[in-house]
Amino acid sequence: MSPFLVAQAFGIAGMSLNAISYQAKSQRNIILLQFFGGAFFIVNMFMLQAYMGALLNAIGVVRAAVYANKDKIRNLKLCCSLFIGAFLLSYIAVFTVFQKEFILFNIIVELLPLAAMTAMTIAFSLPSAQTVRRFALFSSPCWLIYNCINLSVGGILCESFSIVSAITALIRTNIAEKKACHSN
Repeated sequence: MSPFLVAQAFGIAGMSLNAISYQAKSQRNIILLQFFGGAFFIVNMFMLQAYMGALLNAIGVVRAAVYANKDKIRNLKLCCSLFIGAFLLSYIAVFTVFQKEFILFNIIVELLPLAAMTAMTIAFSLPSAQTVRRFALFSSPCWLIYNCINLSVGGILCESFSIVSAITALIRTNIAEKKACHSN
């Protein structure tokens, strides 16, 4: 099997876990599903030579492990800042260590997943699952564009499904909240 097809298989596995994550009832379960999805996307992105995506997914896996246990963390703001700092270092590494050509197109393309991961890191540090779903409506389109440019079929499908899943979950929970208010 060709490396390109193997990369796509890893991406589709990651997509499966990430897309269903927004249907989880708790923020912790959303984060855990994204932890495992991210692990598959690390391999997918490295195989496609989309190094920014691979690095950010590697940091994202660590972030998911940390935030899944955020009730035990004393300083979430510090954790959030450290992860965002790591994302910024990854951006620099793409152009230095991985020698991505430093042209306007690449500068912008590599900023997309950086913005997406920063948004979700902020969302994970906040208290509600609804907030995570709302921030996903910014994050997923950024990743979708990046994945289209890097030909990650699993990534494209993942972010497309994630957008639909997050919207569906927001609507579903809003309806449930309205029913609960009307029954009181």
